[in-house]
Amino acid sequence: MTSAINRELVAALRPSLVMTGLFAGLLGLAYPAAITGIAQVAFPWAANGSLVTEHGQVIGSDLIGQGFASPRYFHGRPSAAGSAGYDASASAGSNLAPSSQALHDRVAGAVKDIAATSPGSPVPPDLVTTSASGLDPHISPEAAFFQVDRVAAARGLPRETVRALVTAQVEQPLLGLLGEPRVNVLRLNRALDEATVSRAQGH
Repeated sequence: MTSAINRELVAALRPSLVMTGLFAGLLGLAYPAAITGIAQVAFPWAANGSLVTEHGQVIGSDLIGQGFASPRYFHGRPSAAGSAGYDASASAGSNLAPSSQALHDRVAGAVKDIAATSPGSPVPPDLVTTSASGLDPHISPEAAFFQVDRVAAARGLPRETVRALVTAQVEQPLLGLLGEPRVNVLRLNRALDEATVSRAQGH
């Protein structure tokens, strides 16, 4: 009797076990391996994190913001990751509601600090608010142009030169429809460093 029950149980479980193993291999191994292989062949730069290198060294990613604090550089959006900075593993929004006093105090403090760098000019919202991921590498053209005077003064560059660098780095919406005009802060700061070196060398 017991032996017969065991045989029936095994017979009932066998299809489930076979299907579980089959789909685990198909969806857990074969499919991810195939997609990874296709991505590496078709989009190797994006598939490997869109890493930006300089002189053979990785200096950042096109997809993740960085904390630029010096007045000689353009600054990006604040990170919502707190002390982790722009650590991708700590990606998150603040989840603070518009009615939050903590959010109000933080933004008000940031507005006061940033406004002091360009008196009389309204502070662009994206310089004092985080993105949904807390890692956005872009700012609006308005936020970049707002910082031109500070950066130009710190670098000893003509204001028109720095403004032209910003204009050259503005990325337009995809197909003219998807997204908003934006500026990648890392790319802009790299162009700024190149312009500063070129000017110092008299080019």
